Amino acid sequence: MAPSPLPYALALSEMEAVVEAIAAGDACERIWLLEHPPVLTAGTSAHPSELIDPNRFEIVRAGRGGRYTYHGPGQRVVYPLLDLARRGRDVRRYVAALEMWAIAALHELGIDSFTSEAGTGIWVRQGGGIAKIGAIGVRVRRWITFHGMSINVSTDLSHYDAIIPCGISGHGVTRIQDLVKIAGIPDLDRALERHLPEFLSALSDI
Repeated sequence: MAPSPLPYALALSEMEAVVEAIAAGDACERIWLLEHPPVLTAGTSAHPSELIDPNRFEIVRAGRGGRYTYHGPGQRVVYPLLDLARRGRDVRRYVAALEMWAIAALHELGIDSFTSEAGTGIWVRQGGGIAKIGAIGVRVRRWITFHGMSINVSTDLSHYDAIIPCGISGHGVTRIQDLVKIAGIPDLDRALERHLPEFLSALSDI
């Protein structure tokens, strides 16, 4: 866990350095748990029409898959830096394992979440519809994973007004605090840690 909040651009440069080190056999796999100052990140599929307020926050081209997303205080960002060459070389399975990891941790906090055809990520039922509580955007270089997922805990949801999150309109975003009042980032971290073996097991070769 790094000091918070860690500027996104700094985290990105450090991730890229660690990816190269893992691929070269000079570093071990790791998983980072971070928070960032308010920032908009643009994935490789980001479209200018989805940027509603380009002057509100810093914008960083992330190089990950996906479109625009927001990171900021009160949001747990999880960056697994793992060697998929040792874990099946299956990117789809990796993304599915990330989703299931988040779903298991949220269930432990009393939140029923799920995947949806509305888009990649983690969703909950809210207000007669569905809302996104967790986003996923990954990149794989030389079979090393970086970027990852974010889960809203006490995030200022009004900050999402600057974008069309992940290019998905017609559905809202939500946070843990709007669903269960007693859970905070430390509670989520403990739940993620408890379900980490399941996540890693899902990536193991058969």
